[in-house]
Amino acid sequence: MAHTFLLEAGRWRLQGSWLERNEMPIGVRGLTLVAWSKDNWFTMVTKLMFPDSDREEIAFQYRGRLDAGELQYTFVLQHSLLGRVEGEGWIAPETIVQRYWVLNDRQRRSGFETMHQIDENKYYLSSSILAGHYLTSMMEATLERQPE
Repeated sequence: MAHTFLLEAGRWRLQGSWLERNEMPIGVRGLTLVAWSKDNWFTMVTKLMFPDSDREEIAFQYRGRLDAGELQYTFVLQHSLLGRVEGEGWIAPETIVQRYWVLNDRQRRSGFETMHQIDENKYYLSSSILAGHYLTSMMEATLERQPE
């Protein structure tokens, strides 16, 4: 089964749970849009909302490059909580893994995301944000491709 998330343009709905240190999980919903240009650059925009909480929305704006046939890519990200971020991704047969780090950050924040393919229209997402060596938050969610 070939990957459809990130490697193809599309619209994805996200639903799951957000956890922070010493807090109870809260529901999270979101939407991700993926677009590709003809020169192998992708843009991915994600917005996370917390419908049963007063927590502010989180927005992500990625721009990256993946050459045809390659399994690794790099990206830059503007994150509404973290600011300017750089990262890399690896594409495995069933999983896409991304690691990122916040630029010029005294807290040494970084993050990690794993998107495991369930089928061509569904992925399971697990992500975490760290400050130094400690987890500060995590999210578990499903990503479902929306019809065009």
